[in-house]
Amino acid sequence: MENPSDAAELELRLQTLEAQVYGERRNKSGKPVKCAESLARIQAGLTSTANKRERVKILHKKIEDLLKYLDPQFTEHITVPDAMKLEFILAGKNPDDPRRIDTRLSQIHIKEQDQTEAQALEVKKLFEEYNKMMFLLSKQFTQWDESLRKLEEDQGIRPVE
Repeated sequence: MENPSDAAELELRLQTLEAQVYGERRNKSGKPVKCAESLARIQAGLTSTANKRERVKILHKKIEDLLKYLDPQFTEHITVPDAMKLEFILAGKNPDDPRRIDTRLSQIHIKEQDQTEAQALEVKKLFEEYNKMMFLLSKQFTQWDESLRKLEEDQGIRPVE
């Protein structure tokens, strides 16, 4: 426990600081203003005001979300999949020869390059089919438009422009 004289000394220092900050101001009852009480009252007022405003509530929620997203553990959780973490752990227990790791990484790189090339060819094929379909549709609509114009001319209907 604290020595009673230490507590009294701290109280005296706090009163001196409060007098320097607040001067000789007193609250409504005539007692000197206390820093902690004043701050608590201000905090309570701000909280009650914030709770009344929907926008402030939303802002507080967004700040909480932002703090959560900025947490390094959260970003690690998102960016490093569990399978990769397991590989890190296993790699730490079974140190491999750097040449073996380099060979394995090269194999993975080549495999991913092949997958990328296959995917690029598939995308190219899909774009070609799409362009062909759009060309045929455009041609069909043009033919329908011509047929419709001829029918309108035969019936004496003026085209709307």
